[in-house]
Amino acid sequence: MNSTIAAIISAVIAFGITAVLGIVLIPVLHKLKFGQTILTDIGPKWHAKKQGTPTMGGIMFIIGIIFASLLTLLICKMFGFNVFSELSQIKTNEIIKLAACIILAFCFALIGFTDDYIKVVKKRNLGLTEIQKTIPQLMIIAAFLATLGISGNTSMVVPFVGKISFNSLPGMIFFYIFGACVIYGAVNAVNFTDGLDGLCAGVTLPVGVAFAVMAAVYNLTSISILGAALTGGCAGYLIWNHYPAKVMMGDTGSMFLGGLIVALAYAVDCPIILVFVGIIYVIEALSDVIQIGSIKIRHKKVFKMAPIHHHFEMSGWSEKKIDTVFSIISIIGCAIGTALFVYTLKTM
Repeated sequence: MNSTIAAIISAVIAFGITAVLGIVLIPVLHKLKFGQTILTDIGPKWHAKKQGTPTMGGIMFIIGIIFASLLTLLICKMFGFNVFSELSQIKTNEIIKLAACIILAFCFALIGFTDDYIKVVKKRNLGLTEIQKTIPQLMIIAAFLATLGISGNTSMVVPFVGKISFNSLPGMIFFYIFGACVIYGAVNAVNFTDGLDGLCAGVTLPVGVAFAVMAAVYNLTSISILGAALTGGCAGYLIWNHYPAKVMMGDTGSMFLGGLIVALAYAVDCPIILVFVGIIYVIEALSDVIQIGSIKIRHKKVFKMAPIHHHFEMSGWSEKKIDTVFSIISIIGCAIGTALFVYTLKTM
């Protein structure tokens, strides 16, 4: 067994678990009446027809991704394939990174679950307030960055430049401030992207492939396995979430994906690569910022509706067309980001 086979096994297991869980979980969500509340003031009016579609479907791929990753690690051990480095310090750092990835994503999922629970069970349409979301997010981010700092994982790979260490006091200050901005922005950008059937999972699928490849090149097999599980989980979820969706991931799922994606970027020491790999998330978040800024300053809209996928909807694009175009852009961005990462490693 090698790292490629391990990654494929992880993807297949994640796909299978996620897809099968849909058979069990969706009827349960229907029975519990965990239906999505559609707010027409933040989306096109015709989205009202989606009212009542079960939400919290992200639980499917959360279980699939985590279980597939851990099971694949166990399978590798059973077949004598040493996933982790034999050098104790490198092995320790990789284990810390793997654990930090899963814990960060799961913690963000808990915030999302709380928000979804309040919306569908407590019948408070807006869920958590911004401050109620932001405070726990910042606490989680601080804990994650502190873990990286204490374990000495404060270096970053910068495309065309190489690996830069932030060990000095000014460097550490930059590392924490930059990290807080990147993680908070990335998680919420992924959340913005979850606005159409199949959109978020569709653009995230190639992101998982990109990180699986980058981690393998970076000799982080366990992280590659996790990236592959992300790919398989998104693929399995799309069986149930493609248009017209039978289930929605909710904030439970989108915040888990956001946390996992940014954690994978930090695991390969290259958070800046999210500019390319997460190009759709960047565009979605920027469109929202531009729209809000323009309304406040110019009292005019730039887009018909934000985030930008709603603008294209209002312009007459079908959900399927938006999903397809955005996924293609994501694939291109992931290919560019992966190529830049590999090129930079070879020139270091």
